[in-house]
Amino acid sequence: MVAALTQVSRDFRTPQDLDTTLHTLVTVARDSTPGADHVSISVRLTDDPMHTVAATDDVARTLADLQQELGEGPCLDVMDVDVLIRSDHLGDEPRWPRFAARAVDLGVCSYVGVRLLAEEHTVGALSMYSTSADALTDEAVQMADLFAAHAGLALGHARRIENLNAALQTRQVIGLALGMIMQRLDLDENTAFAYLTRVSATTETKLRDVAAAMVQQHQERLGRPTRPAP
Repeated sequence: MVAALTQVSRDFRTPQDLDTTLHTLVTVARDSTPGADHVSISVRLTDDPMHTVAATDDVARTLADLQQELGEGPCLDVMDVDVLIRSDHLGDEPRWPRFAARAVDLGVCSYVGVRLLAEEHTVGALSMYSTSADALTDEAVQMADLFAAHAGLALGHARRIENLNAALQTRQVIGLALGMIMQRLDLDENTAFAYLTRVSATTETKLRDVAAAMVQQHQERLGRPTRPAP
């Protein structure tokens, strides 16, 4: 366990994209957890459907997709009902009969899943599957919990970076629009900002969208290629 967590921690300290980080995590989780044959990380943000962001193999990804398709399964319940779910005999599982039957057809007999939390918000689940019944012991549950905590940290960090980038982009767009207004109408910065907010309120349009439209119109008049603001 110590060696596995050390490897994951080392990878987290190395600059890399989120996909690589999560792929490393599920691979290490499978290779270091007794009984685990397939591991996946699924996320669900706001009202979007659940989708798999990392999986050790096609079986793990198929099992996650099946739950979204059927509208039932342990991964969904981990996100909505129980923080941790364990099923030692999927063949006898009454909670998700349709999913359990399909899972058994794929050779999967037991399951452990843990909710993923990013900054105290539920963002998804880490799922471990075994091809043997009773194979995912208490040790596997502990491992799943630890790897889920690491995944939550990675997702939370990525969300903070995404929010920061969005904020910086918004600030840049508004700054460009203010500069254009100041030059065109011969206004100081405070008056230009008041003008921009008045347009936003009058048109019931977000301030960032008003600024982005002004910048795009200016670029079109100059004959420069434009692209929508992110």
